[in-house]
Amino acid sequence: MGRYVVRRLGQLVVVVLGATMILFACLFVLPGDPVGSIGGDKARDPAVVKELRAKYGLDDPLVVQYVHYVEKLGKGDLGEDYTQGRSVNEILQPKLVNTAKLAVTAIIFDVILGLSVGVLAAMRRYSVWDVSVTFLTTLAVGVPSIVIGMILQRFFVVELGWFPLISDGSFNSMVLPAVTLAIIDAALVAQIARSTMLEVLRADYVKTAVAKGLPRRTILVRHIMRNSVIPVITYLGISFGGLLGGALITETIFNWDGIGLALITAIQSQNNPIIVGVVTYSVAVFILLNLIVDLLYAALDPRIRLS
Repeated sequence: MGRYVVRRLGQLVVVVLGATMILFACLFVLPGDPVGSIGGDKARDPAVVKELRAKYGLDDPLVVQYVHYVEKLGKGDLGEDYTQGRSVNEILQPKLVNTAKLAVTAIIFDVILGLSVGVLAAMRRYSVWDVSVTFLTTLAVGVPSIVIGMILQRFFVVELGWFPLISDGSFNSMVLPAVTLAIIDAALVAQIARSTMLEVLRADYVKTAVAKGLPRRTILVRHIMRNSVIPVITYLGISFGGLLGGALITETIFNWDGIGLALITAIQSQNNPIIVGVVTYSVAVFILLNLIVDLLYAALDPRIRLS
């Protein structure tokens, strides 16, 4: 397993380099000049523009800029923000914390709500509960998150006043964006859990356990849940990676100060260091979470060998 982990971490380095290389190339061919947004009206002065471009190395060839970025990245430095003149690490750190808090809260909702609903639907197949769950989860999956967020904000913030209009990082202001993120994912988790459990329930080893007279709880936990949870973990790993990478729409709707909102702002102002920094972080998170999911596979199913 040690070799497998080392090899996957090596793949992380390759993927991050590839992603940043492609991103650098795309930013290079985009129209506009990021220097124009740095100093406001002052940046229109040719002398100021020349000074700023020299300061941030924007006159260097793309390859040279990328090499300088990789050198800094190897030291854990994501560069300097154009508009504020501050370290990208310093700017993104509190935003990463806010996004992580939102992602963890949303994924907890996903696990508790999605798994419980899916398990009950599978155990009561074709009942009114099962039909209702199937209908509601299908409906939830078909509704865009922006619509869900705006409905929740309108009802619970504007009409009832239960939650603040402007997010301040508190748990109270985090509930609605977390629920917005969790609704669609919880619906998908419920559908996946239901379908995989129904498949496991038809397996011979489950029928054998029932014939032996094992307690219902033992059969559910040791035989059914353990063998049906792998697809759910796969989806949750992908979903959690997306949440940690920043929920652009949800963070924008609720004005949540996370990296998704930071990315939107950076794109609008052509602040390339922030854009590259967020993408680099997102790619790294996805690779690490995929590694963790693979390790969980081996822990849950002894038949799976990592090599």
